[in-house]
Amino acid sequence: MIPAPARGLLVALLQGGLLLSLGGQLLLDRATRPRGWILSEPVDPYLPIRGRYVNLALLVPAPELPAGQSRPWSGERLVLHSEAARVRAMLAGPATPRSRSLPATPQGERWRLGPSVAYFIPPGVVDPSRRPAGEQLWVEVTLPGQGPPRPIRLGVQRGDGPITPLELR
Repeated sequence: MIPAPARGLLVALLQGGLLLSLGGQLLLDRATRPRGWILSEPVDPYLPIRGRYVNLALLVPAPELPAGQSRPWSGERLVLHSEAARVRAMLAGPATPRSRSLPATPQGERWRLGPSVAYFIPPGVVDPSRRPAGEQLWVEVTLPGQGPPRPIRLGVQRGDGPITPLELR
């Protein structure tokens, strides 16, 4: 029989270990997995209690279509990769596991990835998704082995210029 204070300490250590393992996995992914910038557009989640985050839809350049395929359709799945510090997409093949691809919908020259991502904003910072005309909001993301991209930081591109990271702290 373990005394009550020792059981409480054991549960606290177990929860702390779980938290540290999750944080360690995220830091390891950020250090070892590919990363790149991806164009985004804000999405209003229409929640009464929204919190301090921006919900962003991610847009990738249209992937090359296989020979014989004339038009993409909604519900296609894409595999993401980093190329020259930008996120690019390829159509997922029939042998690609669903856990390694993301649903996407064509929107002209770009494809919109299925799950939007949340970027959390520090207190006292103005909503960075509200940009003046001529500016595009970009997100630097880590591309994990499975699941949607994980946002790292936001940046702005004016015209065809370089992407300038935003200082939000």
